[in-house]
Amino acid sequence: MRKGEVFGILGSNGAGKSTLLKIIAGVMKPTSGSVYKNGNIAPLIELGAGFNGELSGVENIYLNGLLLGYSKRFIQEMIDEIIDFSELGKFIHTPLKNYSSGMKARLGFSIATIVQPEILIVDEVLAVGDDKFREKSEKKILSMMEGGTTVLFVSHSLNQVRKLCDRVLWLDKGEVKRIGLPNDIITEYQSR
Repeated sequence: MRKGEVFGILGSNGAGKSTLLKIIAGVMKPTSGSVYKNGNIAPLIELGAGFNGELSGVENIYLNGLLLGYSKRFIQEMIDEIIDFSELGKFIHTPLKNYSSGMKARLGFSIATIVQPEILIVDEVLAVGDDKFREKSEKKILSMMEGGTTVLFVSHSLNQVRKLCDRVLWLDKGEVKRIGLPNDIITEYQSR
């Protein structure tokens, strides 16, 4: 991947997309081979990963922020911006166990993107939530790219992949089928 690039990964369920992202993020170890990373990574891999359902949204901002390596002071300085971006309003004081998956995605995305990571991993996060928040999240990703963030992007939405990605990898049963331009790979992927 190149700096500032949005690199998409396509494949059917079970192709190994999420496993690959977890290996890159350091959540899983590869059974063979190696991964070389150059930069800090903000992973948006599993909705609710690192969240505690008994804690409120605010408490989970601190918990998740600390897990991502943010200092308590930094979180305090940025909490209003995180809450505003998430659009959770009064629900931010409600325990997460009462959140929908879309609300959790909003909160996770808002926390992970409050800094300008060098590498952002996005796994199906933009598939959850309403159209307005998806559009807002896409704009945030595009602004991060303009700032030099590299994005590793997995989505079943071929339109999102076509719209956001510079290059695409087609993964099938853990094997790379092809890497290329979005339109070329999506056309071939659809005709399989």
